[in-house]
Amino acid sequence: MSDPFFALTPITLPDGSALTPYAWDDWVGLPGVARLDDCPQDPEWHAEGDVGIHTRMVLTALQADPRWQTLDPTLREDLFIACLWHDIAKPQVTREDGGRIRSPGHSARGARAARAMAWRAGLPRERRERIAYLVLTHQVPFFAIDRDDAQLKLALLSQVLRPDLLATVNLADGLGRTCADQQRLVDNNALFRLAAEDLGCLDGPWPFASAHARLRSARDDRPLAAPAFDDTWGEVVVMSGLPGSGKDTWLAEHWDGPVVSLDGIRRELGVAHGDDQGPVVRLARERAKEHLRAKQPFAWNATNLSRDLRNRAVSLAVDYGAAVRIVATEAPLLVLLERNADREARVPDKALMRMLRRWEAPSCLECHTLQVVET
Repeated sequence: MSDPFFALTPITLPDGSALTPYAWDDWVGLPGVARLDDCPQDPEWHAEGDVGIHTRMVLTALQADPRWQTLDPTLREDLFIACLWHDIAKPQVTREDGGRIRSPGHSARGARAARAMAWRAGLPRERRERIAYLVLTHQVPFFAIDRDDAQLKLALLSQVLRPDLLATVNLADGLGRTCADQQRLVDNNALFRLAAEDLGCLDGPWPFASAHARLRSARDDRPLAAPAFDDTWGEVVVMSGLPGSGKDTWLAEHWDGPVVSLDGIRRELGVAHGDDQGPVVRLARERAKEHLRAKQPFAWNATNLSRDLRNRAVSLAVDYGAAVRIVATEAPLLVLLERNADREARVPDKALMRMLRRWEAPSCLECHTLQVVET
């Protein structure tokens, strides 16, 4: 394939060794990549053409970046995959609106797709989440410096992703296009990097005084210097994981307190997974409130795959003064399918795949403690 937007000349690393760039043909077979060609973009921001052309230009810019070249091979590959997938969801969300071409929500949807694809490919959790967060936040440095709360948002971002890696991906995104405002994008990227360096979190997390301070800042937009006295009285465990990932097993082996189980309430009420879940959720919340009013630690057992669903349980616990531990259970796809087949209340495989498309793995910004259990 002859591609004018993809450089195939070897790159010479600072140590004198040669690095042959990844070739587009080596990656175009990955899920969703071929669909990038012919997906239109707004010419004000992307006069170069469709998403496929833009993606090739981004990959070329990335590989020409000396900062990318000096990363270790694993990080180089992760950043390359993130750039390859940074607009992976545009074909699903792109539409014309008032004469303009828009792609609303493509970063969030793309991050979920990247997470699912990396998980199915068997990448370790650390790499999978790095790629997913790079896709989710790939536009942030373009605009972050203009925010009044830029320092707070940067400190929070650093808890889940190294800002220097994000800056490298974002710079490639800015250079890999044709637009009148390109220099402003490049300048804002440089300011983002400088701000992270000044804050002391360019290549690692900003040091919050405590997990409670971190959570209060994440939930309430509290200034970094504001004190956050920890007056929590006990811990609520919020489970999160796909069906068959081991939530019930973990609770049986590691938790001896009360459990509010949505599956248990469904059985109690005779409600199937496809039925109206309103009565199930209402009863679960009432039972949770009984424990919280009594200051009784308990576990909330549900799939809780999206941040929004988890936040309903977390907010309830935090409002009553409890600390929150999220226990995220994970297992490989084949293991999940085998376990699900043996379940009494089996989830259809198609439903499981739909759940996977909504999966947002929990982060430390949602709770006091995040515990990941691989089963």
